[in-house]
Amino acid sequence: MAKNKRLKKAIEVEMTEVSAEGARTGKPARRFKAFNYQTLTSWSRERRVIAKAEWLPAPPADGAGKANPRFLVTSLTGPVHRAQALYEERYCARGEMENRIKECQLDLFGDRASCHITRANQLRLWFTAFAYVLMQGLRRIALVGTRLADATCGTIRLKLLKIGALVRISVRRIKFSMASAYPYTDVFAQVWARLAAA
Repeated sequence: MAKNKRLKKAIEVEMTEVSAEGARTGKPARRFKAFNYQTLTSWSRERRVIAKAEWLPAPPADGAGKANPRFLVTSLTGPVHRAQALYEERYCARGEMENRIKECQLDLFGDRASCHITRANQLRLWFTAFAYVLMQGLRRIALVGTRLADATCGTIRLKLLKIGALVRISVRRIKFSMASAYPYTDVFAQVWARLAAA
């Protein structure tokens, strides 16, 4: 939910603690807090709010760090649903799921369903889903331990698959010559070797 003065005031103590810890260690610091909250006009009752009080250190040139508070509303209550676990395991996992959907839509062109024939749009979505499965397989089999191991589908497509090469075809072979300035030759060689071995 959006930040406001009342929500920030509810975690003032935690923000003071994390800013002091962040200034002392030079590393990000976090605290979590659960409390009941009700808006002044729009909510009919109190609801449980999970707050993340976080301090992010600034680069050495900038000097001061930055506060990064976040708030979410939940209907999950009780000691079973602790604030930190709810935020990190449920809320952040949901955000990660949305990132995968965005990858399909933006990086693999899953949003191109503008045809007036339903079957054509369905076929395009199948192609997108198949491309995503191939990308996941590439990550799982060939990209483990490389610089692109955690890259998005768009980054993999641009830096590993969508590259220029000179193709020479003779009677006995097909030869690909990549530019010597291509910065990911080591990753490309590892991927090629792993895929050939698989």
